[in-house]
Amino acid sequence: MDDGTQHAPLCTDSDGDYDVLQWDTREDCEVRQILDRVADKWSLLVIALLDRRSLRFTELRRKIDGISQRMLTVTLRQLERDGIVRRTVHPVVPPRVDYELTPLGATLHDTIRSLVTWTERHQNEIAAARAAYDTRVEAEKETADQEAAERDALAREVLAGRR
Repeated sequence: MDDGTQHAPLCTDSDGDYDVLQWDTREDCEVRQILDRVADKWSLLVIALLDRRSLRFTELRRKIDGISQRMLTVTLRQLERDGIVRRTVHPVVPPRVDYELTPLGATLHDTIRSLVTWTERHQNEIAAARAAYDTRVEAEKETADQEAAERDALAREVLAGRR
């Protein structure tokens, strides 16, 4: 490494099989860092919107509900740094800046499309699981509240000398 370059820490064991917990728990793992970047909600939306077209900053901001100007700026800079988005500044007044996916970013778009397809296919199952979970948690809370009330009543009786 005397040429000044650094190699990413390996997140695999010696026989080439990876341990998902190894890269998931090690902050310095390059795989985890890349997944953190491309899997955040703003990056996913930017990548999806830039599919086969370039957009200006204002167009992206208008199309992404809830994103602040600062967060869009940060997201675009990070995606540009990672080689996923290309920023082009046109020498006009006022300056015009376009963003588009790089060839690397375009390959990521296919993966995102698969994730969206999976989500659409399973959204009803997920909604049902959420409803069942919420019902179960609420029932458990009601049971715990009832048991706590019974213990409190018993403790009051004991303290009052009625038991």
